[in-house]
Amino acid sequence: MAFQISRSYSIGWLHFFSNGTHVTRIDFAEGPLQQELPCALLEEAHKQMQEYFGGNRQQFDLPLQTRGTDFQRRIWELLQDIPFGETTSYNTMSERYGNVKAIRAVGQAIGKNPIAIVIPCHRVIGKNGALTGFAGGLPRKKLLLDIEQRGYFTK
Repeated sequence: MAFQISRSYSIGWLHFFSNGTHVTRIDFAEGPLQQELPCALLEEAHKQMQEYFGGNRQQFDLPLQTRGTDFQRRIWELLQDIPFGETTSYNTMSERYGNVKAIRAVGQAIGKNPIAIVIPCHRVIGKNGALTGFAGGLPRKKLLLDIEQRGYFTK
């Protein structure tokens, strides 16, 4: 059975999806879902997201299940190793994967991250420190980094 809820935060709307035992997607959205089917896991995900936006949570504790290629899933695992409040570059992510020449493929996998914020793709920036590429839009990426780095990107 598929469950889904939508909630609004300072960053805008998020849609949460679950199979009942795992969070399977968190998407940025422009408004609420037409129809919701809540479950305890999604309510817990919402609670943890509220804590994150309130400055009271740095790590999420949710069972996740992603769908993608082995390569994509490996990149998403590597994203989860980036500490709260820190950033890394696409080039460094390619190095961590073990193939610096795979930078474009790494960037594409990051762009297909199915579980926004919890799998912190917003922590990957350009080699020169520029905010680049983000499925949720650069203003959201900037806001997420500002939350985690206490206004560093507010300049």
